[in-house]
Amino acid sequence: MRLALFLLPLTLPAAPEIRLPGKSIDVVIATDTAALVVTDKRTHHTWRQQMFQNTPLPKQVRKTGPSAVSAEFDGFTAQFTLSASGELEVTVTGAGALAKPFACPHPFVTEKGTSLIVPLNEGIHYPVDDESIAPRQLIAYGGHGISMPWFGVMDAKGAGMMMILETPDDARIDITRQPGHGLIIRPMWDPSRGEYRYPRKARYVFLDRGGYVAMAKRYRAYARQTGLFKTLAEKRKELPAVDLLIGAANIWNRDMDKVALCRDMKQAGMDMVLWSGGGKPEEIAAINELGYLSSHYDIYQDVWPPDAPANMRREGWPDDLVLLPGGDWMKGWASHRTNPDGTKTIYQGGVISSPRQLARARQRIPEELKTTPYKCRFIDTTTASPWREDYHPRHQLTRSDDRKYKMALLEFISKEMKLVTGTETGIDPSVPYVHYYEGMLSLGPYRLPDAGRDMLKYKPPTPDFLKFQVGYYYRIPLWELVYHDCVVSQWYWGDYNNKAPEVWERRDQINVLYGTPPMYMFDKEMWESNKQRFVESYRKVCTSARKLGYDEMLSHEWLTADHSVQRTRWSSGAEITIKFQ
Repeated sequence: MRLALFLLPLTLPAAPEIRLPGKSIDVVIATDTAALVVTDKRTHHTWRQQMFQNTPLPKQVRKTGPSAVSAEFDGFTAQFTLSASGELEVTVTGAGALAKPFACPHPFVTEKGTSLIVPLNEGIHYPVDDESIAPRQLIAYGGHGISMPWFGVMDAKGAGMMMILETPDDARIDITRQPGHGLIIRPMWDPSRGEYRYPRKARYVFLDRGGYVAMAKRYRAYARQTGLFKTLAEKRKELPAVDLLIGAANIWNRDMDKVALCRDMKQAGMDMVLWSGGGKPEEIAAINELGYLSSHYDIYQDVWPPDAPANMRREGWPDDLVLLPGGDWMKGWASHRTNPDGTKTIYQGGVISSPRQLARARQRIPEELKTTPYKCRFIDTTTASPWREDYHPRHQLTRSDDRKYKMALLEFISKEMKLVTGTETGIDPSVPYVHYYEGMLSLGPYRLPDAGRDMLKYKPPTPDFLKFQVGYYYRIPLWELVYHDCVVSQWYWGDYNNKAPEVWERRDQINVLYGTPPMYMFDKEMWESNKQRFVESYRKVCTSARKLGYDEMLSHEWLTADHSVQRTRWSSGAEITIKFQ
């Protein structure tokens, strides 16, 4: 009798996870969700991702190399590669139409005692269990988002993970709450003209110590590597007038005799001044003689229709306007004007396409410099507004195109026109081309209401303003830790040192701790009634800012649990310790 053997195919269960071992970290990726678990071998800390609400499941997760894993989703693929340096590189690819932003990879779960680290303007940290933090999304392609394209999570011992967004032009971050886990933070990728268009790249960095300072220093190294880094000392070699900016108080005044005021300030001992109030040719020449840095306000973004008042720019309407996908023109700044009878009229402005902005600057600035010897120029909105897509058939742009033209505008002013150059709020692609930012110190969401309109009008501080804007617990100097020796940071012109006099001293303390100069805006009455206080504030803040102006900020630390005592250390050996009142 012969026995027949039938060999049935053996089906093994799919591996629930794939491992990528490294020298400093081990990475595990779940095959059913593509969620990561990263163990830091130096600290034995484990960072875990968790699927957020309604996020898609992968169709397949497979190993594609000794240190690489690919996760295929419906419409896009995420590739994870563990580099030799121990950083986890992420590339997200897709093709075809993309209707709305999508999130990838998953967020890391946070727990009590950890904080989100966010370069919101100067910088802020959000304890994940703090219920007072409002969820928000922040774009990576405009000054009213994140000033540098990275974010992080830090635990109570200073271990941390950060993500650097290497393709930030169509990216944003989402700060929200995962039920049961407090605040989380995750990257999101925007459509580029309604499509994927190109691979989206990011990298995770895992730090065993140093917290947000170590994160900032890692990004500083990345900025050097990618060509974003250029110091003020290097810029001074190209343009000696840069030295007039270092430690100079930014002064805005519009209702006084310009030369008389500048002479009064000089006589009072205010030797370093960035004069932002403009003036006639003879006034600017006299201000230059005082050794001040004379500046001129300028803007290229906004334009108004033909029925707007004659003193509002109308050149370029409508041919140069940025158009939306449906053909309507993009709305810009709305000007509120008071009529002789006391009624108000709102004139809605449009946005000029960035190639036309550059062309207009090339016409306007050389002509003005023939008669008026400005040494500086402030360009409003250029790095505050987002990079914009333009659907006008004669000047179509992606956000990346828009960024390139805007950076070319700033480069033209600083390098070809040889003017000290400032712009609004700030974002780091512009670091090689500018010398100062009005607004980097001011955290955009926490300014006083209508700070950009009611600049001189007193408004009582709001709870969020006191807590986040001038409070000492949440804000951190991320920008200074990366770029202090590259660009001068200032307050916003509706959020200056003497705005809300009850917190004037607190702002001065922040300036001293960060090694940054003050900004003062005043009318004649305010100057005459507070002159001595302005002078005392100047002496305290500008002395420090001048000494530290070319220094790297090496570290920042909280010396008390409530963060009321803080210290910064500097490359020159200086230490600044402030006890906030």
